This record gives sequence, structure tokens and C-alpha cells, in this order.
Amino acid sequence: MSLRVGDPAEIGGYPLEARLGSGGMGTVFLARTSSGRPVAIKLIHQQFAGDDEFRIRFRQEVAAARRVSGAFTAAVVDAAPEAEQPWMATTYIEGHTLAQHIAANGPLDGAELRRLAIGLAEALRDIHRVGVVHRDLKPSNVVLSPEGPRVIDFGISRAADQQTLTMTGRVIGTPPFMSPEQLQAPRGVGPRSDVFSLGTLLVYSATGHGPFDADSPYMTAYQVVHEEPSLDAVPAALRAVVESCLDKEPEGRPSADELLVLLRDLPADLGGTATDTAGTGRTRDMITQPHRATPAPATAPAGPDTESTSTRIGRRLRNRWRPVLAAAVAVAAIGGGVAALEAGGFGGNTGGDQGNSVAAPGAALPDGFEPWRKTVQSGGEGIPDELRCVARGDALFCGGGGVVATRIRAVDGSRAWTVESPGVPVQGMHLVGATDDTVLGYRFASQDAPQGPPSEVVAVDADSGKELWSVPTGAQSTAVTGRTQDALVVGSAVVTVDASGSRFEARDAHSGEVTWTTSFPTGTQCAPVLVGPRLVAMCADGAEVDASEVRHPTLYAVDRASGALGRPIAVDGPAVPMGVTDGRLVLLQEHREGPEPTGYDGVALVDPASRKVTYSRLAKTYEGTPGMAGGTLYVSGQAGLITALDPATGRKKWSRQTGVEGASGPVAGADTLYFSSATGRVVALSPHDGKPLWTTDPQVDGVTGEQGASPRVTVAGRALVVAADENTLFAFDAQKPPTSG
Repeated sequence: MSLRVGDPAEIGGYPLEARLGSGGMGTVFLARTSSGRPVAIKLIHQQFAGDDEFRIRFRQEVAAARRVSGAFTAAVVDAAPEAEQPWMATTYIEGHTLAQHIAANGPLDGAELRRLAIGLAEALRDIHRVGVVHRDLKPSNVVLSPEGPRVIDFGISRAADQQTLTMTGRVIGTPPFMSPEQLQAPRGVGPRSDVFSLGTLLVYSATGHGPFDADSPYMTAYQVVHEEPSLDAVPAALRAVVESCLDKEPEGRPSADELLVLLRDLPADLGGTATDTAGTGRTRDMITQPHRATPAPATAPAGPDTESTSTRIGRRLRNRWRPVLAAAVAVAAIGGGVAALEAGGFGGNTGGDQGNSVAAPGAALPDGFEPWRKTVQSGGEGIPDELRCVARGDALFCGGGGVVATRIRAVDGSRAWTVESPGVPVQGMHLVGATDDTVLGYRFASQDAPQGPPSEVVAVDADSGKELWSVPTGAQSTAVTGRTQDALVVGSAVVTVDASGSRFEARDAHSGEVTWTTSFPTGTQCAPVLVGPRLVAMCADGAEVDASEVRHPTLYAVDRASGALGRPIAVDGPAVPMGVTDGRLVLLQEHREGPEPTGYDGVALVDPASRKVTYSRLAKTYEGTPGMAGGTLYVSGQAGLITALDPATGRKKWSRQTGVEGASGPVAGADTLYFSSATGRVVALSPHDGKPLWTTDPQVDGVTGEQGASPRVTVAGRALVVAADENTLFAFDAQKPPTSG
């Protein structure tokens, strides 16, 4: 993969040649030593460089990787953990990861599987002999080189004689490949935790799925701790070894040295499964590296005594629920790393109570509508591609990622036109909006146009897709309001912040004719906010904006005809505008520890007419993605807990644990609320008490860690259109959702 605009030309004196990939902690580049030797350099993301905990963790990674120098790991060549932006260079290992190989070619078998098992056991032996516990052995951390498997990424490893990081209390790992003790008591994790992880990895290698897979990370974690593994499709000779690795108690597992002896005694071809069936269990919902899903082989019919793995796991999930454990392990599933969910089927109802399916009683589907799935101009790996859409009659207008705007038929997902954006998009900046005849979106400059504006608002004719006009825009709303919304459609006009970040500009949306301009109050930076039909300027002192410490925002009513500003309304901040209730602007007050927001602990209601502000404290600090619908505030936690709050009093109305991690929303339908994650998974809840009505399966690989994301669901009559990662859209009948089975 070639370097991108913004990538450095060299790191630590090593010229960079290509970008190998990017993860939650850093980006990995291919570079060369002065002698021409290829090396892989991990550069920590800039936002983590100032985080003391991440620096400690990275120093531990470098130290652990230096101690491990066996034939089955990547040796450290150079490192600068104390640099302004820390980095580490290791031997470059050519080859696909195990996750990529399984996705492209299916499970391993015979001698190939045996060689992998022995190679990984030897790697663990080398790692453990120098007193290091890897703690994140998973398919994306195993590279299949021509010389054999190599274990990489010691990002959360530790020396056995050190204490686990406890500053945040987070449990870090990947649930399908974590040991029970890693989920329950991470400070006590030892070398035999890696042996458990190796057992799960070998099941994955042999079958294409993990031994504890479930519909969500926290249910997977529950099964790791409490349930027996699913090993039906593992070759019989290997199964006996794997079973010993997967003992719930560490002392019941072999050491790496003992495991190596057991594996070397296995027959060269490993033989078949004991039942010699085609069943391989349920398709994985959670993987460790985003890639396209490989469909699981069809399961053979199961009789009373030969129940399929899929049926058995499905029944366990329906009949057993442990909310306390679910809440406890959700942090491990979400808070400590990137969790990606694999695509599932997208047919009709696959289970659940169809009587609970709801939609607008009077709403109709577009004539000839059938469920559909489309991908619109994805920008490639690592690009934050997610669309947002608005419905206008039988048309959908969408934008975001590498797309300025596109027109799509709601009936079948076919595109009438698409206007692309050449540059790397900004996460969270999607479609501006649409009027009756015009669609407005954002365009980002490509690296080949260094003299052009970095970002523009572009107007497109709704019928033809012809570009009408464009204007450079400032990008400061996130700093002022906590929302990425640098332009707003207001009636038939669009209001933007000019490129210098010093004034508002209002234009006729179709012609681009300027109707008024209004300078910001002296010394401030502002962003536009809508309060129902009212336009409001939310402003902050320039010094506070520059320091990312906006604690004293000021609101001004804006005359929509002239742009004139009303009298200032001071608000205790930091605060994020959420919506409107009874004509008053609702702002959630952020709780901060130092400069960093850690959640929301209060509500401010602002009446633009009377300029009165009232405040309510919340009973606790709520973390997650906030939203508002029907006069009620909602916060969607990263682990799937959704809480409804009364904005007038700050009191909790209800809370509901769902299986949709990192959801954004809500979007209101007829007596229904919809929340959805970047994987395309949707949950429908009753607004009255949060009762789940239905939940769909994940539809694409997607990172669920983004907070503050705008809602992903668009209601088009009785049809729901769901936006997901990689600019993918799904549409289905809200009365016949593709619910989880």
C-alpha cells in the first residue's frame, strides 16, 4: 500500500517505502536500513503520544519484544519509545496473517495445520523462556512467512515479574482468544493464559471459527469463562491436545514445553474429525482483523443426538443471560482494543418473535421494494468511510467518506449519480444536507492539489448530479460544539463558516448567491447550531478553542434573514448541543478529568427567546455516544448499554443492555427507536421502557470504538436504510427485519 498524504517521509532516519497497515494504537510502515534491509516500523498515533499510560505500555512492548529473539518472532532492530511520537522497528516478515489466510483460503488441515501448531508452540516456548507473557495471541498477530509462522505485536504483553497496568482499570485483549483469567483477573495472567489462547487459535485455524463464538463480544466472553468449547469440527488427534489447552483453570493446561511434546507426537496428517461431519459451527461475528467474511460450510442435518454446533450455541444464548458478567466483560471486549464484527447473512427473518417487529402503521414501502445492499466508492483500508443519508420521496441522498454526495433509489439501491471526493476524508464529516432541488456535501482536497482549499462545501443538483458551486469552509465546529458540523442547511439556504474561520456566510443552496455574512464576535470562534427553526451561533474564546478547553461557551440567536446576532447567552461548559425540547436548546455537559472528556454529568436547557438557562445534574457520569429523539436524551455505551434521560430533570427514565456495541442513534420511527453500529447491526427499542423489539446481525466488518458518531439509520417510509463501514448501505422492511436467530 503506497504512502498517503500526511505520512512522514522517514522515521528515525529510516526512509519509508509503503504503509503496511493501521490499527488502534499505531500505523506500521515498510522502511529500509542503510544496507537495504527491510524493516517494519510501528509509529504510535499522535493522539496517544501524550498519553502517559500508552507510553508506559509502548515501553513495555519494546522491552518485551527485545527480550524475545527466537526463530518464530520478529526481532527488534531499533526503537525510540521516548520520542515525541514513539516508534519501534522490527524485522520485516513477508507473508499474510493467519486471519487473512483463513479468510481467503479457508481453514487449514493435515500437515499444514500440524506445522502451524508446532511453530506456534515453539514461539510460545521462546517467549515464555525469557519471562514474557504475550497476552494477545490471535490470528492477526500470526504471520505465515515462507520459513514458518511468526508471532508479532507485543503491544499488551508484559514481563512475568511486572505488574499489569492498572491506571484505567481496563482489561485489554480480544475476547474470542482470551483466557478466563484474563477476562476475570488480568493482574494474575501468566504464561498458561497464552496456552489457552493458542488452543482457541488452533480451533480457529482448523475450523474457521473460534471455540466460544457468540453473537457479541461480551457473550463470547461469558462462554469463555463458563461454557465448554465447541470442538466438533477439530480433527480428533488435535482435539485431545486442544482440550487440555482450553482447561478453565491455568494449572490444568500444559506448559509451552509440554505442549510442544504433545504436538510433535501427533500423526503427520492429523486425520479427520471423530464424527467426520461437515458441520463447522456458527459463522463468526467477531474477528481480530477487518477482512471480508468467508461463509461457513453448510451444516449437516442434526438429529436428536447429533445436534449441530450452531443450534447448540444458539440455544445457550437464548436460554442463558448473565447481565452482571456481561457488564463486567464488556470493558474487555470494547474498552481495550478494536473489535471488528464479521458479516452475517442478510436474508429475511431468521428467528426471534416476529410479533415484536414494528414499523409505522401507515407507512408504506416504495413500490417494488426488496431488501438490498450496496457499497458506494470505498476509499480503501484505513479510510474513515461511512455515509449518512436523508430521504426525499423515493430518493436517498447520501454523503461521507470519499463521497461528496450520491443519489440512490430507495426501492433497489441503484445509483443515479455520484460525486466523489478525491482526498482523505475527515472522520465524522458526512453529508451537509439537502433541499428540494440541491444536495450539499463536503469535498476534501487530494495530495495532488496542495494549493487548493483543504475542505469545501459543494452544492450538487439533486436531479442531474451536476456540481453547481463550491466554497472553502472552516473546520472548527468540533472544537466549539463537540460535533463535526461545519455547515447547516437552513430552509432553502446553507450556512457555512468561511475558510478563515472568522464569519458565517449564508447562501441560496441552489444558486450559491450570498444572502448575508456575519463576523464572529471579537476574539471568538463560532459554529452554527439549529434549535428547531431557529439558527443559533455557539461561540467560544479563541484561546480556549486553541487549547481544546472550551469551558465558557456563549450562544447568540441569529436572524435567518439578515444574519444579525442577538444578545449573548453565557453557558457553563464544556457542553454539547443535542436537540430541542419545548423550544429550548438541550446541551449535555461534559465531565472532564484534565483536558479530556470522560462522559456527561449534567444538562443545560437554553431558551433563545428569554435567554434563560436552567441546569440539571445527572445521577452519574454517563460515557458513550449521546443522541436525542422525541424530547428524550439517550446515551449509548460502548458495551451496548443504552440509557434514556429526561432533559428537564436529568433523571434516568430507563436503561437497557443491548447487543449492539458502540451504537449511534437514536433515530425515531413509529413508536420505535433505532440504534446502529459501524458493523450495520441495528437494535429496535420501545421508547417507553427500552424493551427490545428486534436486533439484526452484523453485516460488515467494522470498528465499533468511535464515540460521538451521528445516527446511521434513515427511515424511508416503512423501509430502513442503514449506513455501515466502507460506505456500505443496507435496506430492509422494518416490519420484516433480518433479526438475529
